[in-house]
Amino acid sequence: MRRLICRFISRMASNRPKYCSEGQPFTVFIEGNIGSGKTTFLNHFQKYQDSVCLLTEPVEQWRNCGGINLLDLMYKEPYRWAMPFQTYVTITMLNMHVHPTEKSVKLMERSMYSARYCFVENMTRSGMLHPGMYNILQEWYSSIESMVNIQADLIVYLRTDPEVAYERVKARARSEESCVPLEYLREIHNRYEDWLIHGLHHRPAPVLVLDGNLDLNLIGTEYVRSESSILKPILIENTNRQPILASPSKQTKENF
Repeated sequence: MRRLICRFISRMASNRPKYCSEGQPFTVFIEGNIGSGKTTFLNHFQKYQDSVCLLTEPVEQWRNCGGINLLDLMYKEPYRWAMPFQTYVTITMLNMHVHPTEKSVKLMERSMYSARYCFVENMTRSGMLHPGMYNILQEWYSSIESMVNIQADLIVYLRTDPEVAYERVKARARSEESCVPLEYLREIHNRYEDWLIHGLHHRPAPVLVLDGNLDLNLIGTEYVRSESSILKPILIENTNRQPILASPSKQTKENF
């Protein structure tokens, strides 16, 4: 019965435009392991906030769902809380995907895709999720994708060695992460590699790989390398506003 309902919903969705099919800006997912420097990356782009919409991972919502810290429960009792936690993650991430903005670029910290292909996949492999729970989540993702336009134009992967990420996690001392072992970060790293490097799962957009191992005080130089790709729509808009001072044959076309 559940499969019939999902097929019916998908059939209905196929006969009409997806929700948010129009009006979404150039959307970039900032992906990487825990402690890979995603927040630092977003902070780098604060200077462009007049043209860039910055959306951080909704961790505070996960820490306070009606007064309940789901993130803490998931880490302490994963076999009990992995399923409800990932369901709530999907809801909060979906809200980010469809978040309206008039700005030219949207930068998102992680996405529904990493929730699905990295964290849910890892929970299943480690036995935290019963196969039945895993199947429910897969149909949940498939139904959402059939009804909602999940805009994806670029994925920036902050590729970071698990050992480096582990030291950063310890340094920031987030209470819920105090029990996160190095082995868990290695597992998540492998899931990211499977997805974004080896292509074992669907990649909805081109992937730009940056070196996340650099010291956070120096990594800004690596972030600068991504600016032309991320700010492409803004640069095009600014170029279109400028007067043409030379014939098209004499102008250099920048390769983004």
